[in-house]
Amino acid sequence: MQDIIDINTGPVIEGELTIEQMGTQILEYCIKTASGEITPKAVLLNQDDFIPWKRGVSL
Repeated sequence: MQDIIDINTGPVIEGELTIEQMGTQILEYCIKTASGEITPKAVLLNQDDFIPWKRGVSL
């Protein structure tokens, strides 16, 4: 899913990176994004909505 995911944190689960190392990569990514050096996939795909969950009952 490289076409829709900006940061793959799988290497932490696989034991290839520590949480601290991944945190450093995420921070670097955030700084590059904020400076305009990188454009997030959601922006490229015109996905400007964000709903992590809904409160209450959903049917």
